[in-house]
Amino acid sequence: MKQEIMTIVANRKLAPRIFELTLTGQLVDYMDKPGQFLHIRVPQQDLLLRRPISINQINHQEKTCTIIYRTEGQGTLVFSQLIAGDKLDVMGPLGNGFDLSALQAKEVVYIIGGGIGIPPLYELSKQLIEKGVQPIHFLGFASQEVSYYVEEFAALAPTYIATDDGTLGVKGNVGTLLDEYLLTNTELPKAVFSCGNNGMLKKVESLFVEKIDNVQLSLESRMACGMGACYACVCHVKDDDKQTKSVKVCDDGPIFKAGTVIF
Repeated sequence: MKQEIMTIVANRKLAPRIFELTLTGQLVDYMDKPGQFLHIRVPQQDLLLRRPISINQINHQEKTCTIIYRTEGQGTLVFSQLIAGDKLDVMGPLGNGFDLSALQAKEVVYIIGGGIGIPPLYELSKQLIEKGVQPIHFLGFASQEVSYYVEEFAALAPTYIATDDGTLGVKGNVGTLLDEYLLTNTELPKAVFSCGNNGMLKKVESLFVEKIDNVQLSLESRMACGMGACYACVCHVKDDDKQTKSVKVCDDGPIFKAGTVIF
């Protein structure tokens, strides 16, 4: 983990309350695993806690990285008002990231994301394609209005979309999308990677945990320190009847093998 004052290259609105922010700095040299996150200090003195935001893209040649965030409170609202040339105090990269080491060229994998859990899956898909792996994307949004990066994902690999209101793709959530797809596509993928809310992750786990060994889930959690010191983002381990064992999403995760933790 490193810390640097990084410079904003661009900050643009993708959809209502959704922004894409590009940063440049030496810290990019240490970013390589998809699924890791940055811990960013809000440039406002009364907001003490950093904000954890997953890395959306890494460009070593240009020394830039991109994050995508949704304005939820005062901290992310401050981020949305920043412009090119502004500085941000950034720690990272943090977390374990997705493990791609077991995959071989021509193997098919599923990439499943929902809402603001989708951003880290873009860098994941790009790195899988570089290995010759063949991803299939399943993405869910509340509506077409708040959808983003649909064309970018579609340019990489086959992409299926669901929206809660049916304004784009299949009407329903990602679980609906998967259920429909699996009715006619019975050959299982070699691996499944997913990031989103707990309800979606539980659905993914229920569909694949007994059938595929390599199912990796990226958990979303509120964090404080982001480094495993404060125990603010713990979850319990499965098959622990007394619930005395726990793991930290920021430090031990955010990526966990399906079937290993309770979320």
